Amino acid sequence: MTELDRETEQRIEQPASDEAEREVRLTPAEAVKHMRIRVPVRANRKLRTVIERVNKDDQLKGWWHVANVNAVARMQINDHSWVHIQIVSNIALKLLRQLTKHGVEPNVVVDYGMSRDDSEVVVALTALTHCVGMSVHRKGHEDFSLFLAEPKLRQLLAGIYDEPDLTVIVSEVLQGIISHRSDGEPLTLEAGILRVADALDMEQGRSRIAFERGRVGIHSLSAAAIEEVEITDGEQKPIRISIRMNNSSGIYQVDGLLQAKLRGSGLESYVEVIAHIDTEAEKRLVPLYELDL
Repeated sequence: MTELDRETEQRIEQPASDEAEREVRLTPAEAVKHMRIRVPVRANRKLRTVIERVNKDDQLKGWWHVANVNAVARMQINDHSWVHIQIVSNIALKLLRQLTKHGVEPNVVVDYGMSRDDSEVVVALTALTHCVGMSVHRKGHEDFSLFLAEPKLRQLLAGIYDEPDLTVIVSEVLQGIISHRSDGEPLTLEAGILRVADALDMEQGRSRIAFERGRVGIHSLSAAAIEEVEITDGEQKPIRISIRMNNSSGIYQVDGLLQAKLRGSGLESYVEVIAHIDTEAEKRLVPLYELDL
């Protein structure tokens, strides 16, 4: 699906609930020690510097850890750890690069005359900070993320951008953070990308639809049904999102989560979504499911 390092792939291959529970049992110092974000920075020097700074920032990592304790240990919902951050960051960059490859320009390029490298910084930082507010509370966490992230963003970007460009980049990241809420209204391509990337962290039970673990229901069954999410060139549009399911209950995830995040994201005209089942018995029931955007 995305260009993840092998260490993270191995962590993700474990059941999401088991890995998330293991994370919350660590002391804060132990948890932070193991966190390392890896994304394909390519030739983007600004992005490389940002990621280097992020990997040295124990305050940011501390927020990720508390967010996961709140989510997993206290509320018994899905993983909100640094693994989620890593996955969303990679997916978001993949979506952005897929779009620019097909000539779709990000808003920081169109509106401010900045570069595609700058748009990658915006997308990556939005992914890295979008749910730090979960360290305060889940309810209204997007708002909490705003006031936690604003000074941190300026710290991470110090010396990379001067004013007024610094304020532009920070503002675009904050717009992306607030727009990923369920009733969010993304105003930029970059914000829409984060909204969709967050929803696409759904492989192997990692759905963003909250469910109470240990209970059998449509939330838990449908989350476990998603085997693989692949992002490639589309046939009619720049992006095809292919979702492989092991049973038809996974359609609930596609309809109930992904469609809701795609609609209003601004990406509808650029994305086609195909879901298919890899078991012969259910192939006859739902041979192919295409999301109508």
